[in-house]
This record gives sequence, structure tokens and C-alpha cells, in this order.
Amino acid sequence: MRSMQDAVYNWLSIQIVADERPRDRSAVDTATFFWDMLQKDHQIKDVDVKKLEDMYFVTCHTSTEKREFRFPLELIDCMNHTIKNEPHKFQNYE
Repeated sequence: MRSMQDAVYNWLSIQIVADERPRDRSAVDTATFFWDMLQKDHQIKDVDVKKLEDMYFVTCHTSTEKREFRFPLELIDCMNHTIKNEPHKFQNYE
């Protein structure tokens, strides 16, 4: 994944799901995959996520810089809402 912003978006979207469904092995493994990508491809050491009224604010720290991103709540929470609204389509395989 070339863009740090795209990688952060993908990681945050699935991390929200993994946080809600900690026994969902697929969600946890996918979140770990994207976190590893952030570390290897973008040298991210630490991430701070703040959820406000209508946005997620994400601050990424590398050893040399700090990058900040904003994502609308509905964009990041879309996958989690879909899983909650249609659980029969998203069976949890532990």
C-alpha cells in the first residue's frame, strides 16, 4: 500500500471491528496485518486515535515525523455498522 493515509484508513476501519469483536479471529488477524504494514512500509511507531463528534483524528508518529489524518465517522464505522446490523451475514469464526 503506497499511501500512509490509505494504510491508516484500512487499519482503523478493521481495528474498530476487532475492538468490538475481540473473539473474531479474522478481524483481529486483519487488523494485525494492517498494523504490521504501517510499521514496515511507513515506519510508524505509535498511533493516537481520537473520536470526536463527526471525525476520527489520527496522529501517526515515526522516528522522524508526525503525520495527522482526519476521517469522517461514517466512513470508518461503515464496516462495523454493517456487521452489527446484519450479524447473520458475518458469522464469527473463532
